[in-house]
Amino acid sequence: MSQSLPSLNALRAFEAVARHLNYHAAAEELRVTPAAVKQLVARLEASIGAPLLKRQGRGLILTATGEAGLDDLRLAMKSMKSSVTKMREYQGSRQLIITVEPSFSSAWLVPKLAQFRARHPDISVLIDSSAQLVELEKSNVDIAIRYGVQGDGRLQHFRLFDDVIIPACSPAVAAEIASEEGLASLLTTALIHWDTTQLEAAKTSRQWFVWENWLAHFNTQGLASNQGLHFSEYSQALQAAIAGQGVILVSEPIVSGLFQSGLLTRPFQERAMPEIGYDLVVTEEALQRSEVLAFAEWIQAVAREEVRGH
Repeated sequence: MSQSLPSLNALRAFEAVARHLNYHAAAEELRVTPAAVKQLVARLEASIGAPLLKRQGRGLILTATGEAGLDDLRLAMKSMKSSVTKMREYQGSRQLIITVEPSFSSAWLVPKLAQFRARHPDISVLIDSSAQLVELEKSNVDIAIRYGVQGDGRLQHFRLFDDVIIPACSPAVAAEIASEEGLASLLTTALIHWDTTQLEAAKTSRQWFVWENWLAHFNTQGLASNQGLHFSEYSQALQAAIAGQGVILVSEPIVSGLFQSGLLTRPFQERAMPEIGYDLVVTEEALQRSEVLAFAEWIQAVAREEVRGH
């Protein structure tokens, strides 16, 4: 048995697997492959000299050895995160890590970050643009901006926008649409589709961005077509709409700047208002830090101002 301290990556991998009792879930959290997680755990077991996990049916359970050190390991992980935070603050380097899905990041947040940086030049902002839901209490991420996620009693939720989903297109495309026909004109209009099947929220909130579902909200049958352009990345679908390649479903509060600039326009007046929206999510512990509080107050103020302007 080795007496040297195992690698930090191996310890992190084991802690994640022990929490999820699933290699794939741990791999998603750590953003590596399940094979890499299994290899790290195997190295840790070799270093300890005993198995830490074992199969039970289709799942995993901890061995007595794994249970023995897990509480201390979790405490050590939390202490290391706290230590790094204190060192950064002592050196005058205040950093925020914000997880946000790509569509919100590119269409709304990134264009406005210069305002925050001008007010708080001493705060460094790292944007983690991903569709994966990060466990704030188990990661080094400070803030999450989430869409259509129900409240969690362990976390603080602050509503930024209630969503409004509408069709949008370039002015050139709008000029070719027979407005007197209303939604029926979509039968002869190119549609741009955002394929949301890979998103975690695809079976619930993101279904509003599927043309067939949006049209069903207005009791309009037979208009949705699967033909046209399909994109897995929303930013690419949005660029296609701006370039005049068809009509897309958009979140009105998020792309308001594109309407104001004239790059997009509304070809129809119908609007769907699902009971979901965009929320700022933080832990109570993170909200005690001045840089987290500064960002939370800033983004809520910007969101309120835009809502008032509509």
